[in-house]
Amino acid sequence: MSTRTISMNNVEIATEAFGDPSDPPVLLVMGAMASMLWWPQAFCERLAAEGRYVIRYDNRDTGLSTGYEPSNPPYTMDDMAEDAVGVLDGYGIDKAHLVGMSLGGTLAQIAALAHPDRVATLTAISTSPVGTDTASLPQTSAAYMEHAATGEAVDWTDHAQVIDFMVRDTRMIAGSAHPYDEAAARALVTRDVARARNFTSATNHFMLKGGEAWAGRLAELEPPLLVIHGTGDPIYPVEHGRLLADTVPGARLIELAGGGHELHPADWDTIIGAIVAHTGTGE
Repeated sequence: MSTRTISMNNVEIATEAFGDPSDPPVLLVMGAMASMLWWPQAFCERLAAEGRYVIRYDNRDTGLSTGYEPSNPPYTMDDMAEDAVGVLDGYGIDKAHLVGMSLGGTLAQIAALAHPDRVATLTAISTSPVGTDTASLPQTSAAYMEHAATGEAVDWTDHAQVIDFMVRDTRMIAGSAHPYDEAAARALVTRDVARARNFTSATNHFMLKGGEAWAGRLAELEPPLLVIHGTGDPIYPVEHGRLLADTVPGARLIELAGGGHELHPADWDTIIGAIVAHTGTGE
C-alpha cells in the first residue's frame, strides 16, 4: 500500500493505492460521511490481488482530506465528482474503472456522465439513479428515519457519543442475510472518528446539492454499467438499483439477497468477482 495527497483547486485529497500500477486502475468512491476506511483494506487488497491497481480516497470533509466548517459546505456533488477525476490526474491515469457506493455511486455517475473519456467502466453499489424522478419508488425505511432523527441530539464534538451513534447506524443499515458484527463495526467507526481532522464536518454531506445538469440524461451514460444492490437495503431500496439498471442501455444488475446498505465481508466474493469481470470489459 502506498499513500499520496493530491492537491487540486485549493483542495487536498488523501489517497491510498494497492497493487501494481501497471494493472488496470480501479478508483473507489465512498459515500456520505464515510472516509476511505469504509473501503476496508482487506477488500482493497483482495481486489488488487485479482490484477487491479486499486485507489481509495477520503472525500472532502472526511478523514485527512480538506475539511470545512460544519453546516455550510462551499461545494456541491459536482465538485466532489470532479475530485474523483482530480485523483486520476494526480496519479497520471488517463482512464480508470470507477466503483462508487451510496453517495459515492452518485458521484461516480456524475463523473462518468461529465467525463466519459476518463471512465472505462462504472460499478454502482447501493445507490440511486442520478437526475431521475424516484418519487414513485420505495424510500428510506421509517425505522432508519426514526434512528437518523436521534442524530439531532448527538453532540458531534463528543467522540464517545458520535461513535455510539455511528455504530447504531451500521446496525440499522445492515441486511438480514449475514450476522451483524458489532465489534468490527465499533473498531472501524472508532478508527474513522479518531483519524478525521474534524469528524463533525462530515455532516456537511447531508446538505449537498448538485447534479441538476444531468436531469433526464442518465440514459446517455457511455461507460458500461454494473449495478450491485442488496434486496434488504433500507436507505435505497432495491427498486432504486433496478431503475438505474433499467435506465442505462446494456447495464447489468446483481442483487444481493438480503443484503443491506453495506459491504458485508460475506458478500465480498460476489462483489469482487463481479467487479473483476466487469472491469475486464473496458478498454
